[in-house]
Amino acid sequence: MALLSLQNITLSFGGPPVFDGIGLQIEAGDRLCLMGRNGTGKSTLLRLMAGELPPEGGQIQRQQGLTVASVWQDVPTELAGTVFDIVAAGMGEASRLLSAYHNLAHRLAREQSEELLAELEELQHKLEESGGWTLHRSVEQILPHLELDADAEFATLSGGTKRRVLLARALISDPDILLLDEPTNHLDIATILWLEEFLLRSVTTLVFVTHDRAFARRIANRTAELDRGRLYAFTCGYDQFVERREALLEAEITRQALFDKKLAQEEAWIRQGIKARRTRNEGRVRALKKLREEYRQRQERQGTAKLQLQEAARSGALVAEVENVSFSYDGRPLVREFSTTVMRGDKIGIIGPNGSGKTTLLRLLLGELEPTAGTVKLGTRREVLYFDQMRSQLDLNATVQENVGEGNDTVTVGGRQRHVIGYLQDFLFSPERARTPVHILSGGERNRLLLAKLFTRPANVLVMDEPTNDLDAETLELLEDLLAEYTGTLLLVSHDREFLNNVVTSTLALEGDGKVTESVGGYDDWLRQAEAARSAAEAPKQKSVPEKPRPEKEKPRKLSFKEERELEALPEKIAELEAAQAALHLRLGDPEFYKSAGSEVAAVNDRLAALEAELEEVYARWEELESVKG
Repeated sequence: MALLSLQNITLSFGGPPVFDGIGLQIEAGDRLCLMGRNGTGKSTLLRLMAGELPPEGGQIQRQQGLTVASVWQDVPTELAGTVFDIVAAGMGEASRLLSAYHNLAHRLAREQSEELLAELEELQHKLEESGGWTLHRSVEQILPHLELDADAEFATLSGGTKRRVLLARALISDPDILLLDEPTNHLDIATILWLEEFLLRSVTTLVFVTHDRAFARRIANRTAELDRGRLYAFTCGYDQFVERREALLEAEITRQALFDKKLAQEEAWIRQGIKARRTRNEGRVRALKKLREEYRQRQERQGTAKLQLQEAARSGALVAEVENVSFSYDGRPLVREFSTTVMRGDKIGIIGPNGSGKTTLLRLLLGELEPTAGTVKLGTRREVLYFDQMRSQLDLNATVQENVGEGNDTVTVGGRQRHVIGYLQDFLFSPERARTPVHILSGGERNRLLLAKLFTRPANVLVMDEPTNDLDAETLELLEDLLAEYTGTLLLVSHDREFLNNVVTSTLALEGDGKVTESVGGYDDWLRQAEAARSAAEAPKQKSVPEKPRPEKEKPRKLSFKEERELEALPEKIAELEAAQAALHLRLGDPEFYKSAGSEVAAVNDRLAALEAELEEVYARWEELESVKG
């Protein structure tokens, strides 16, 4: 018998049905990954399974005595107490004894008392009888892995840390079914890897929602997708699910094309008039009415976001150069004696544990933070766009439209004016949704909104701090493609391993105690190189060859009077060359030009090539003089 069975479930919230007669069975040993676009009802389905939300129609059957634990994206406001108390609460009856023992032991450490000691001994006996010591060890083992302080007050923690506390409570409870809604959000890579191992080793039955493809690939043995009120379940892992889903979508497109063709034929027939009142004609009319109703009820698959970055004029070849940079906070080193050079077009991933200093390193590279030691040299003509993981650039009380338009009805995108509502539809916001306040949006919608807001501005240096949280798989893949084609410079902080592998060309890893290592490639490449470095360090050391003394650096020279005049004249010269280039592009774009130009077309193309080469030389000279000027 299935642990949990959903039969013909229906649910709607006043609009199109969220669930339109869906069915699903959860068997012991299932690790089901629930996929779907933002807003399709994945979290709602989990709440139905947990018993927190009743369906409008259908039945939910649970095995007698079934225990279910869940972790949601939102944090309950009524929880209070220390981290230890809240995590231990997942153990049921033993949790009361554990919390009492933990608090009493802390009191005894502060104040010696025979009475307290006697009370502590009594609690010890009760814990031994209930098997509570085993549970106590489990709590103490799980808290460090999730970077949690047992004695911290829950109310004082950040939202991300509170979710880790709730995750620990659910993991410790050993339920028959564990429900997890985006469990990897706000976790660093090391913690995600630990969570994967824990789930595979200790959790028998699991239903989870995630957009972390590497996590889904490692954990899932079943996959289901919610799409337009229907649920499609597959007995396979994530990669096989992607292949089968594509095949289903292709079949659906073919089927709908045949349906539309038949409907068009019947509409043409009805417009010609019914020649006689015969039974077969009346049946055909009834069949046409049925086709019309089916077409009316058919919900089209949600469109694909159309992401487009506006690139500013090229920055200088050098974006940033840091040499022997160190930075400490409250006496703790976050970056220690780090040197690197960021060139135009580099795509750099930044990884490391939570609190290791990833955002600090970003700010050092951008020149927003003064290092405690070392030097930071910034390049020229930088136009920086910053995606903040806290989404602080959004006004939660304003509407979606107001956040993007900033008081205007239009935005300039790609050199042309567009109405804000039309632009937002590219990011999957309907006109109705565009007029709603931001505070009611889901996490994925807020991320899409911030992308829409930022992408109205041109940039040649793009800084993205955790952009993948809450985005669905399709939007993630679109963002990957967009960043892969981006010709500017990218600085990316992310815990999404697949996203890093598909986007970045080099990786900066913060490994603790201020150590920052640099490697070529994405996350998997960094893993291989780190393993090779560890193996080399553990191998017997060979006799070292004394290093040749490095030649002393030449003293920096200053610009001559002639070079200063040359540098002052270069911007005007570049503007003239770019204006000439634009005029030739305009000429070549005119269809009338080709009717009478003849051999002049080749001459114009040659002139364009010469202008491009000259611009390259002028830009290079400008950068050379700027670097000397410092």
